[in-house]
Amino acid sequence: MPFRIRQLSPDSAPDDFPDADSVGMALGYPEGLVAVGGDLLPERLLAAYRRGLFPWFNDDQPILWWSPDPRAIIRPEAFHVSRSLMRLLRRDNWSYSLNQAFTKVIAGCATNRGQHGTWITADMRLAYTRLHELGYAHSVESWFDGELAGGIYGICLGRIFFGESMFSSRSGGSKVAISGLIRLCRDSGIELLDCQMENPHLQTLGAQTLSRKDFLALVRKLAVPDEPRKNWSFEPQPTRPLAGLGQAAGPIR
Repeated sequence: MPFRIRQLSPDSAPDDFPDADSVGMALGYPEGLVAVGGDLLPERLLAAYRRGLFPWFNDDQPILWWSPDPRAIIRPEAFHVSRSLMRLLRRDNWSYSLNQAFTKVIAGCATNRGQHGTWITADMRLAYTRLHELGYAHSVESWFDGELAGGIYGICLGRIFFGESMFSSRSGGSKVAISGLIRLCRDSGIELLDCQMENPHLQTLGAQTLSRKDFLALVRKLAVPDEPRKNWSFEPQPTRPLAGLGQAAGPIR
């Protein structure tokens, strides 16, 4: 039987999503579209992430829920530190922080006009700010001489960080921010950074791809326990090279 996209309404149960793994392969075109509709309330968003789904849509579209195949991920121990990034991390005027400027980071991602720059609608910003207040959504910021230079935000469940988007207002800002996130993942026992869809920028950072089946198996294993990290924080700190990670020898969409 061919897979049919699930139609959701605001009255649908928060977890009324199809099992993308059990149907084998989500709709071929557009690849990975699993469900349409519903709402962006915290309960539904968290239920989606627990199933390896995420929302992605523009202002003129209904809410679209995706499970792409393949899935781009970064394992913290395999994060690639290029020579240019290493030079940035060694400079005294760069620093990074956690959850010090969440609303500014998501606003920066919303105004960034890259390939996926228009998908962070006003409703999306409000929805993820609610998740931030509940302790599920987090941002890592990069700072240059005390000024916000970039950032990344996403959802943390158990030992997975589901990256949503990142931005730079200064060259290298997003790379410094993601290096801070990688350090945080290593220090906190987070084993996987979900990057959703592969792109050349993510490849330079050590991203690899997993089949949908393998990714969903990891979600079931790692996204527990999924209590919010309400007290997850560290003070702004100077950047420094990431020991034990690969260096060049010669996303979050």
